[in-house]
Amino acid sequence: MLYAILCYSDEVATRAKPKAQDDALLADLEPVQRQLCDEGKLGPHLRLMPTTAATTLRYGKETVVLDGPFAETKEQLLGFYVIECANFDEAIEVGQRLLGPRIAHGGAGALEIRPVAMSWTGGSLK
Repeated sequence: MLYAILCYSDEVATRAKPKAQDDALLADLEPVQRQLCDEGKLGPHLRLMPTTAATTLRYGKETVVLDGPFAETKEQLLGFYVIECANFDEAIEVGQRLLGPRIAHGGAGALEIRPVAMSWTGGSLK
C-alpha cells in the first residue's frame, strides 16, 4: 500500500527562516531520505512553491480560474498529479482537461496548480 506524507507548517514562519537554516534542515533530511530510498520506500518527494504561486480551478456549475489556493476548508486534499509542462499556461490547460471527467460526474471541488520548488531527480515523467 502506498502512502502520501503531506508536510504542513506555517508558511509565513517557514519562509521567514534564513536560507542557512533551511539548507541545514534539507541536509539533515538527506540521510533519512537516502535510507528510505535504499529500503525501497521512497518515491518522488517534492517541495511546493508558496501558496502565493498557486492557481485554483474551481468547478461546479461553472469553471472559474482563481489566483491562489482557494479550496474550501470543508474540502480535503485527496491526491495529486505530478505533471511536466513547458510553462504555467500549459499546466492550467492540463488542469482544465482533468476537470472534464469530474464535471461529467457532477462533482464539485477544486484543482490547485502550484509550481514545484525542487526538481525530481528521477528523470522524465514520460
